[in-house]
Amino acid sequence: MKLQLIRNATLKLDYAGRTVLIDPYFASKHSQPSFAGRSQNPLVELPLAIDKILAGVELVIVSHLHEDHFDEVAMEFVPKHVPIICQPGDEAEIRKTGFTAVSPLTDIMTWEGLTFTRREGSHGLGPVLEEMGSVMGFSLEAMGEPSIYWAGDTVLYPPVADVIRATSPDIIITHSCAALWNGDLNVMDAEDTIAVCEIAPSSLVIATHMEALDHATIGREELRRAAKARGIPASRLLIPADGEVLVMSEAAFRGPSV
Repeated sequence: MKLQLIRNATLKLDYAGRTVLIDPYFASKHSQPSFAGRSQNPLVELPLAIDKILAGVELVIVSHLHEDHFDEVAMEFVPKHVPIICQPGDEAEIRKTGFTAVSPLTDIMTWEGLTFTRREGSHGLGPVLEEMGSVMGFSLEAMGEPSIYWAGDTVLYPPVADVIRATSPDIIITHSCAALWNGDLNVMDAEDTIAVCEIAPSSLVIATHMEALDHATIGREELRRAAKARGIPASRLLIPADGEVLVMSEAAFRGPSV
């Protein structure tokens, strides 16, 4: 498999011969309002031209309809015939924008040899949830590929920990910028991300959704320092730069045959 972090939560995934785009957010730098009063968003430009990001994309995953996960620019540029998988309840809004093949992920779905399983997420805890609304994560599996748990816009709470323990994914992808909304945490912070590494000692954790929005409170280097101080090696917690490509095989997670 090949995974490319585009920016924020946007990932391009080549997996089992298919190309999937997750949470496309294509807005240009400083073209959207601030979340925290520090800067207009996004904080940085896309690392690639939109046509290069979309090249080869056969499926789009939209975890929820917040602007930084599926914005008006993405709605304009993603071809309307491309299949979209979304959380239940969002399909009508997505269809209103002209997309013709929208499927809610209610439980388990197989598409072209890829198996998606919906996972619960909590976009914060307590009162902030009334504003954040529902979100989803997903597990992804295919023959000959490492298993993935994409946690999405969630804090670490019991259902997330339970999925990790029950499924032992090869790769866990977190959103780890410690974003605050009205003072409340609404995605993982450094402590949550390190705890994921500790819960899943045999998994590779990839921290994303960093240094793109003005309500984030930690950056990549701060997360690296915190992980190192807790004994998490850099080989177990990857924190890619925007545009960076990671290439991994199932064999790398299985070890040598006996």
